[in-house]
Formats: sequence, structure tokens, C-alpha cells
Amino acid sequence: MEELIYTIKQIAEQTGISEDTIRYYEKIKLLPRADRKENGHRLYRKEDIYMFKLISCLKKTGMPLEAMRPFLAASANTDSVEYTELVDQLRSHRENIVNQISSLQQIVDFIDIKLKEGRPRRESSEQSQGEALEEEKEKAKTKPISVVEMSYFSASAKTDRVQNSIK
Repeated sequence: MEELIYTIKQIAEQTGISEDTIRYYEKIKLLPRADRKENGHRLYRKEDIYMFKLISCLKKTGMPLEAMRPFLAASANTDSVEYTELVDQLRSHRENIVNQISSLQQIVDFIDIKLKEGRPRRESSEQSQGEALEEEKEKAKTKPISVVEMSYFSASAKTDRVQNSIK
């Protein structure tokens, strides 16, 4: 069976990363130089798509490109035991993101209360703003991670996410 080969345009469409950004990642050596046709056009394989999706996911977390380098280098090896320092860094990064999500959720809850009220709450109100905020939090549902985003992570990360969402 012949291996599937993708153009830079196809990679851009599949990953949501622009062609210019893909070229930039190659230029700064975040990614290895792509194989090329005789006419100089870049060629990519299925495993390259995974790498682009990993970059996209890490970028969405706010991780700087330079900080991604060791994760990209280690991503080819699925045995995370050899990369305990990277696993610890990723856990720390995850914890920071969880804290940011919590802070942002408090802001969303506050905005929801204000939108529901339609005006600023009076001090003489029977229900305190904190009570109203807690009530809104209980009603709010967290947005689940999409199937595509879940595929960026290992099975153990998926298990951790499910266990954490159950708590």
C-alpha cells in the first residue's frame, strides 16, 4: 500500500495552520525541513499532520514556540517514562491553564449574572452577589473537549480529563 502524501495546501486545510505559518515553522527549525518534489514543492506525510496538530494545540494553551521544541522532539517516542522532566513541565503548564479557566469561568459567571439582571444589583437585594454567583456556577456546564482535540493527547491524559470532570 502506497503512503499518502500531502501538499502544504492540504496540510493547511486539515490543520487550520496557514501555509505561511507552516513555512515559518520550518524556517525557524521548529519542524524538520519537509521532503520536496523535484519542482521544490513541499511534501508531507500523515505523521506530519499529527505534529502540526500538536503544535496547534500547544499554541492554544499559550505555550511559546521555543518551549514547544522539546515536546515536539519527544512526541515521536510514546514512552513518556523517558521524559519525566517534560511530563512534569506539561503537568505544570496544564495546572496553570486550569487556573486560568477557573478565573475566566468566574468572569463569565459574573457577566451572566449581570446580563440576567439587566442592571447593577442593589445592595438591599435579598440574595448576595456571591450566592447568585454560586447558583449560576452550578447551572453552568463546562464545554467538553472535542474528539479532535482529545486525539492530540495520550490515552492517560484522556483518562485524567474524564476522572477530573467526574469529581
